[in-house]
Amino acid sequence: MSGGTGARRALTVAGAVAAPLALWVVTGPVTGLDPSAETGGEVQPVGAGLVIAGSLIPGLAAWGLLALLERVTGRPGRVWTVIAVAALVLSMTGPLSGAADGASMAVLAGMHLIVAAILIPGLGRTARPTSRREEPPVPA
Repeated sequence: MSGGTGARRALTVAGAVAAPLALWVVTGPVTGLDPSAETGGEVQPVGAGLVIAGSLIPGLAAWGLLALLERVTGRPGRVWTVIAVAALVLSMTGPLSGAADGASMAVLAGMHLIVAAILIPGLGRTARPTSRREEPPVPA
């Protein structure tokens, strides 16, 4: 991975953190709609810390997975994208089933989609195909 690739990936992850945080600011502190989730029968507000952690951790994990796939597969971008889309589908169960109300569901689902809309194309475009060198034939 070149320095340019690392910088692009870091900016992509930073954008994937900043975008849902901006949505949280607009919907929470600005408009007064505080997104919340129901966990264990209790309604918990979704604060800035959860938004940051909930986008930074998956962003860094996605970056790490892509780096690993670049070492072990010839088409890391394709494999990574399939896994990333599957992870998005699974992650949507959280806001769709655990949001405290309809408005929270919309905001939390929007945050998930924003993170995915930044990470999937942003990191996917940086994937470098593995150059697999064939071993020379062993002389008989």
